Amino acid sequence: MNRGSSSVADVVRLYWQAVLDPETAAEVLALLDAATKADGVSPVSDHARMRLRATDEGPSWHVLARDDTGRLAGYAHLEPAVEGPAVAELAVRPELRQQGIGTDLLSAIIERTVEPDTEKLRVWSHGRHPGALRLARRFRFRRARELWRMRLDFDGEPPRPELPEGVRLRPFEVGRDEAAVVAVNNRAFSWHPEQGGWTEADLRDRQAEDWFDPEGFLLAVRTEPDGTERLLGFHWTKVHAGDDPVGEVYVLGVDPETQGGGLGKALTLAGLHHLRARGLPAVILYVESDNEAAIAVYSRLGFRHFDSDIQWAH
Repeated sequence: MNRGSSSVADVVRLYWQAVLDPETAAEVLALLDAATKADGVSPVSDHARMRLRATDEGPSWHVLARDDTGRLAGYAHLEPAVEGPAVAELAVRPELRQQGIGTDLLSAIIERTVEPDTEKLRVWSHGRHPGALRLARRFRFRRARELWRMRLDFDGEPPRPELPEGVRLRPFEVGRDEAAVVAVNNRAFSWHPEQGGWTEADLRDRQAEDWFDPEGFLLAVRTEPDGTERLLGFHWTKVHAGDDPVGEVYVLGVDPETQGGGLGKALTLAGLHHLRARGLPAVILYVESDNEAAIAVYSRLGFRHFDSDIQWAH
């Protein structure tokens, strides 16, 4: 697209790709890492990052914005609509912002996904980024969903977890626990648009990530009268390395059949102890802004709201 200006990104061309070769995927990751460093938060989700290395032509589309030198100036990930709306995330190289690249990316996504008088597209803004707000106003998006980020700075040792009688904790075992975890996860998050339909392949994709640590994937199990082991819930923790390392309550799931007995709180505290033992100064988590019950539980544990991810609807 020719802007007719003297900017360093005078000409930007967009390329749609279903699968990225390793070299292009590395380019995108470098751009995402630069945006993360500039903004303090990743511009795309874990799911989008994992799709970068996918070798199958799945539902995702990658949109690459290249300037007239061939440099990658911007990137967008689009998950086309299946049952719900299409979902997009985008990033622009920090030194090339405010030159219309984000506008080009979003315009192309809208053109491909939106039908007149329908709401078929949602776009994530991770963090309260002023550029995202400008784009939302320009294209007349409305705020549809807000995901809170909450943080706990360790000030002493958290309370000890009190497990229900007959329940014990053990770490996740690769090759053994995938099916049980997916089953509990999907029952616990049947209402959740991203979390509720996991497959074992989705779980294995995350196991392939550099940050995956089975020791930090805590399972609450109980031995049944017939000698079989039943998974009741789990707390999957994550460690964000780098200049400001921090732990995360990545996924906390409790089987609905066992909710109400204090297992969720016990699993939360067990994960906090694990992360503190790793020497981390703080822990973050994500929670829906309208989940008042969960926010109340986390607030009592010392978590405080510090930022939000906004999903905008077109």
